[in-house]
Amino acid sequence: MKFTKKMYSVPYNRYVKLQFSLRKKRREIVIFLEHTSTITAGSNYNIENLLVSEEYLLEKGIKFYKVERGGDLTAHEIGQLVIYPHIDIKKREITIGHYLKILTDSLIESIQKVWDIFVVTDKDRPGLYLASNPNKKLVSMGVYFKSHFTSYGIALNLRNDLSVFHMINPCGQDAANMVSLLSLGIDVSRHKEEEFIKAFTELFNQKLN
Repeated sequence: MKFTKKMYSVPYNRYVKLQFSLRKKRREIVIFLEHTSTITAGSNYNIENLLVSEEYLLEKGIKFYKVERGGDLTAHEIGQLVIYPHIDIKKREITIGHYLKILTDSLIESIQKVWDIFVVTDKDRPGLYLASNPNKKLVSMGVYFKSHFTSYGIALNLRNDLSVFHMINPCGQDAANMVSLLSLGIDVSRHKEEEFIKAFTELFNQKLN
């Protein structure tokens, strides 16, 4: 897997259609993109974690989708970097657990390398949290496995304003615990974003191969 692609302002349903095609062809690729304002509900979502009506979302131009990945509600916004690796774990003879470790470690190490920020996992909650304040969530994660092929993935809060998160309890948690690199006073210029994409791609490739 050597090919990556970056796209901007991608409607969520466009990605959903694309990942079906990629799975059918078993084409390996890592896509980096930004979604327009969207709330997604995983297969285990609790409707009580949606704090506004679907009519209100429609009025505000925020899309709402029920999707196949696991987990509860999460949000996407312009300024958030979404990473969707599509990997054939059957061909690579990788277990689900091993794949998730590769993905998580690549993300932790590349964030540390580019921004000197330490993030950690929490065995009871999905995502990545600030090591300095483990209640503060920087990264949302929701990977989908079907026919030993992966889709969906990671959302890293770069420069998004987090406003859509305040319409939900993200993954059942308090939206006030969501942070972005921008809110932490970190450099989130396009240059640093590209540096991160390069670092993540290199680490992810190394660990896969």
